[in-house]
Amino acid sequence: MAYLVEDKKYAFLTNLGIEKTNLGVFANNWTGSGKVIKSVCPANGRPIAEVITGSLTDYEQTVEATQKAWNTWTDLPAPKRGEIVRQIGNALREYKSDLGKLVSLEMGKIIAEGEGEVQEYIDICDYAVGLSRMFEGKVIPSERPGHALLEMWNPLGAIGIITAFNFPVAVYGWNNALALVCGDTMLWKSASTTPLTSIAVTKILAKVFKANDLPGSICSLVCGDATVGEAMAKDERLRLISFTGSTNVGREVAINVQRRFGRSILELGGNNAIIVCENADLNMVVQSALFSCIGTAGQRCTTTRRMIVHENVYDKVLSSLKNAYAQIRIGDPLEKDTLCGPLHTESAVNQYLQAIEEAKRLGGVIECGGKVLQRDGNFVEPTIITNLAHNAFIVQKETFAPIVYLLKFKTLKEAISINNEVDQGLSSSLFTASLGDVFEWLGPKGSDCGIVNVNIPTSGAEIGGAFGGEKHTGGGRESGSDSWKQYMRRSTCTINYSKELPLAQGIHFQ
Repeated sequence: MAYLVEDKKYAFLTNLGIEKTNLGVFANNWTGSGKVIKSVCPANGRPIAEVITGSLTDYEQTVEATQKAWNTWTDLPAPKRGEIVRQIGNALREYKSDLGKLVSLEMGKIIAEGEGEVQEYIDICDYAVGLSRMFEGKVIPSERPGHALLEMWNPLGAIGIITAFNFPVAVYGWNNALALVCGDTMLWKSASTTPLTSIAVTKILAKVFKANDLPGSICSLVCGDATVGEAMAKDERLRLISFTGSTNVGREVAINVQRRFGRSILELGGNNAIIVCENADLNMVVQSALFSCIGTAGQRCTTTRRMIVHENVYDKVLSSLKNAYAQIRIGDPLEKDTLCGPLHTESAVNQYLQAIEEAKRLGGVIECGGKVLQRDGNFVEPTIITNLAHNAFIVQKETFAPIVYLLKFKTLKEAISINNEVDQGLSSSLFTASLGDVFEWLGPKGSDCGIVNVNIPTSGAEIGGAFGGEKHTGGGRESGSDSWKQYMRRSTCTINYSKELPLAQGIHFQ
């Protein structure tokens, strides 16, 4: 079977420097001595191109180069680092269309979402450029005369970034842009099923560093298997590991990082809910649910997996949703009219089918969907399931597929309890016209998630706010707000500019 990169239809691959066989390790040069893998298009099952992955020997050499590059990078003033990040943002603008198509081809999300990922990286670059000129410190009043008490922030050093298949550009961008202006260098391990996207991004970054006479190993890459990720988690030279992926793997990463007293940012699973109050705007509810349930074929950590609907509007919401689902266009994600692409792998299709069968066994009713489409690629029908208890095992479990469970409630207190009873605590939404409901939802007894929305869906976060969740979601925060602090170390500094030597707390020791 021919590789898609050889097809003129996919000329954007050549524009991004993707060849039939690609080296998957980059520090200052492209190398690779590991096994050869094929990147497969989930929309048709055909190979896109090959990648020679990195061995542990390649990894070792790359970490050393990343560490060495820190000595150069951290000597640049923060605004100068911001200038380099500005150039990265401009380079991404130049390649936005081609890179967005590659995301769609390799991951499977529709072209609008593929380009949206690149735009998110561009946006966080813009955010980071501004941040580079306004890192905050503090001057704190000292209790001792002739003393100044300060708080300083400095770079961590070399860090590691491990990303998942479902956002092969944006999540790296969140970490990359902020870590760069903070003064860190980084090593990236991308998902083994989306290596081409990480290679294309790294080539864009390398051009910017080369144009500024800076080492490319400021942003290194190792495409590899789980052994590389495990090595990163255990490597004391990587002061921080940012991991995005499943809760089970994230738990092991966290243990390995903590064992060596390193830092971790964990962005793990989500079992997100939309609560629909009796007074909610139901047209807005259906439009929002359609995107957050079906977007990325249900393969977002912020996908809506439960809809908790007031009993008096339950039937109307269900009817409207079924009507909307019937109009969803499923197909090639590169076609502009497609709204739902394929699942990423055959394994994901099997997990989808297993969830459907488990729901049926527990008495669940398949209101629409529930089947695999008989065509090339990993296409399934977006599915609505009713008649299950809110605490049923399958409802409590995160299935990375376009399946949503509709549940009933009588009181808002009950709905919030249902929202909070799952292990994960990432994203949540409340649809209501009541101001009282809003503040109950936002308050200490409201949603226990890291993202708490009102009258918008669970997915589609802006870059200005910190992104992340609680409980089994990991507790990490990325992107906006004060997330930059995770990439730096804090020093409390006391300066005595007097001729005396008083002790704190009025202690006398003479």
